[in-house]
Amino acid sequence: MENRTPDRPLAGGQRVFTCGHSFHFWVADLLVDLANGVGIQDHRTIGTSAIGGSRVIQHWDVPEEQNEAKKALQEGNVDVLTLSCMTRPDEGIRKFARLAVRHNSNIRVTLQELWLPEDRFPFDPANRVRHSPDEYNDSTMADLKTAHAAYFKVMEDYVSTLNDELGKQFVFIVPDAQATLALREKIIAGTVPGVEKQSDLFTDAWGHPSSTLRMLSAYCHFFVIYRRSAVGLPSPGVLSGEPGGDDALNRILQQLAWDAVTQHPLSGDCDGTVQSSG
Repeated sequence: MENRTPDRPLAGGQRVFTCGHSFHFWVADLLVDLANGVGIQDHRTIGTSAIGGSRVIQHWDVPEEQNEAKKALQEGNVDVLTLSCMTRPDEGIRKFARLAVRHNSNIRVTLQELWLPEDRFPFDPANRVRHSPDEYNDSTMADLKTAHAAYFKVMEDYVSTLNDELGKQFVFIVPDAQATLALREKIIAGTVPGVEKQSDLFTDAWGHPSSTLRMLSAYCHFFVIYRRSAVGLPSPGVLSGEPGGDDALNRILQQLAWDAVTQHPLSGDCDGTVQSSG
């Protein structure tokens, strides 16, 4: 890949609308905390569309009179639209992206590349194979990398094709899964303070995230949205109740998220500047 000049970090707050399911919609509140932590006072959550177990098309299909996401986009009041699909891209992503670009030529749409529920692809919620979070401890890194490789190809082919249709990169991948795999590899190796098992990252057999995994995702989203690092910031309150919820764990999450974002070709080009309110 050719060397690219990193985009400058964004100094001003972004207006963010979030659409997603229970692996995603909580990211809106965590972004507010991170923005405040680096001294961004004008970060704004414009709205949130939260539908459990949803595909993106379900947010698109909310009746017009109730569809706050479409309304905000049509008014040009959104700088970043965050989306998350259930392991396979669906037509709602394309519909939202086209609407967003039509009303704001500088908008960015982020698509969460999430950790796979039950560590399998494709995931079928009607055909469950796991019944306890402890079963995540059975996954080897070889198993995880094989399952995720197929998923990554589907997601990244979709985003590349969509950006080609739009004429430039408007859609950016948030590489949560890559950061999560790196974290799980460290957990297996026993090098994550206070986190002894892979299952510590999940609250149930579906793979809903613990506070540790939610924070890792929030860092990934923040780095993609603001194109700058927050590595070195103090441990956020959301980690205070977690095993190992101290600065050592927090620093690992920050670095893994930063590495995942800066190494992913569809996450945008980020500057390494660390900026804080202190």
